[in-house]
Amino acid sequence: MSETTFKVLITFWAAAFTLGFAVIVIPGLVDNPDVIGAFAAGFVNPFASGYSMDTIACWGILTTWVAYERKTKGIKHGWVAVLLGIAPGVAVGFAFYLLQRIKHEHSI
Repeated sequence: MSETTFKVLITFWAAAFTLGFAVIVIPGLVDNPDVIGAFAAGFVNPFASGYSMDTIACWGILTTWVAYERKTKGIKHGWVAVLLGIAPGVAVGFAFYLLQRIKHEHSI
């Protein structure tokens, strides 16, 4: 796979997730702006809890990776990926960070 194809696919998946997130989550938050309740709703049953715990763990791993590479590789703006991992989600934060790494590698 070429780098261009990789970038396009990563951007596509991040955009697709963001669109899906907006369509599914935003209307519910507009109707009931209880962010804590919305977070807790991710734990309504064992299956939802499993997915929610996976998402939280992935965000923690991404955050650890960003902090590590900030020190070891000097990658800047990783903090944006950490914030994007909170909202809209880890998929977008992860995609952003992969694109930042490519940009950093080309600047070396």
